[in-house]
Amino acid sequence: MACGDHDLTLQNFDDYTEDEVFAEVTGISEEQFRFLRDGGDYVDAETGETKHFDGHLFDEVVFNNSIQEFLSKKEALSNYFDESVYEDIFDYIPAQKTNQIYTPKSVVKHMVDDLEDNNPGIFDDPNKTFADLYMKSGLYITEIVKRLFRSEKMKQLYPDDGTRIKYILENQVYGFASTRIIYLIATNYIFVFNDEIKRNVLGVHFKERDTAEYAKNGTLEQLVQDEFGGE
Repeated sequence: MACGDHDLTLQNFDDYTEDEVFAEVTGISEEQFRFLRDGGDYVDAETGETKHFDGHLFDEVVFNNSIQEFLSKKEALSNYFDESVYEDIFDYIPAQKTNQIYTPKSVVKHMVDDLEDNNPGIFDDPNKTFADLYMKSGLYITEIVKRLFRSEKMKQLYPDDGTRIKYILENQVYGFASTRIIYLIATNYIFVFNDEIKRNVLGVHFKERDTAEYAKNGTLEQLVQDEFGGE
């Protein structure tokens, strides 16, 4: 979950997210969710009578256990530098009604392999910058980050691991996300291990913009220049 931690339960689920994010994730408003969970009076559309619904639509034990299991799995798969892990948390998220389908990790790696094959040494240059103009998961950016981090040239320039990853995240990677929830999902994944860098970079290198509209209008290049051109 983009906005969850292990204190999240059925009883406080509606307090964890912004209203628009809640509606996008669940398909209902927070008010509707509370009605289904807690019950309340309503007017029968056919008879006009005021009736009462007891609520308790959700099985609280199943709900809470499912959240904890998902969060535990997310934590277990959070280290994207660990090449022994072939899964990622997005393997456990079904295709969304919003048409947000996450690109498999194997496909992302192939894309970055092609980028490197066509541009030898591209990950050895500390002045190179990389952008994902339509982020969905953050996997493309994290694959770029890994290649830069493991570059022998970058290791020579920044021998300390912490200094090197900080430089990469604060100077070399950028991205746009089309919606608030996708923005939260992607940036939480990219910056899972360092909140300080996340605070420094969010809103500067990673922004919420629906670039599909700009592409249709032929203004995407100008958007990139306006938002990131001075970096």
